Amino acid sequence: MSLFAIGDTHLSTGADKPMDIFGGWQDHMERLEKNWRAVVGPDDTVVIPGDISWAMRLSEAKSDFEFLESLPGKKIIGKGNHDYWWQTMRKLETFLEENNFKTISFLFNNAYAAEGVAVCGSRGWFFDDDSPESELVIQRECGRIRTSIAAAKETGLPPIVFLHYPPITRDRMCEPIMEVLVESGIDRCCYAHLHGAAIDYAFREEYEGIKFDLVSADSLGFVPKLLVQ
Repeated sequence: MSLFAIGDTHLSTGADKPMDIFGGWQDHMERLEKNWRAVVGPDDTVVIPGDISWAMRLSEAKSDFEFLESLPGKKIIGKGNHDYWWQTMRKLETFLEENNFKTISFLFNNAYAAEGVAVCGSRGWFFDDDSPESELVIQRECGRIRTSIAAAKETGLPPIVFLHYPPITRDRMCEPIMEVLVESGIDRCCYAHLHGAAIDYAFREEYEGIKFDLVSADSLGFVPKLLVQ
């Protein structure tokens, strides 16, 4: 059993949002499915840290979830900046139950034991947002990350934090979120969100004892990244 990660699937089977207009995203769903089936087995787990579907409402995301459900392995899904369909945990779990989605779980103020580690995290936030609302959003996200990490530590397994937004790049840093990771003793963090030319700014090294990895789909060539084997 292995743990994989791949973010930014940007599925649009139920929404008019083709990704083919972006360089490198041609036939991305077909490529994702082929690569996923080649590396992920039925007993494996895949974390998808945000930007799952372009659907605006949860009901419109059903066909995208059907696509994910059809793929091998268990899927743990986090929230991204484009996941406008995201609802309360109760509504999300009801959606899974009503549609008989057995292999999908949501990462939202909680944690999951998977392949010898504890999967935890949240969406995170921009490090360059200087709007009046930004501080409140960042503090809320810091609270959610702390809650999720605490749940992970209760499992007794080493935690891996999954965020959608990068807490650090080669030239910027979201200091409040970085402080949470450092204070919590985290040693591994994966993030998504960066695409195209922005991939060059990804931080894939160690900082303050934390190893960072970028797992956005196009940065991985639409192949889920093996994290734990």
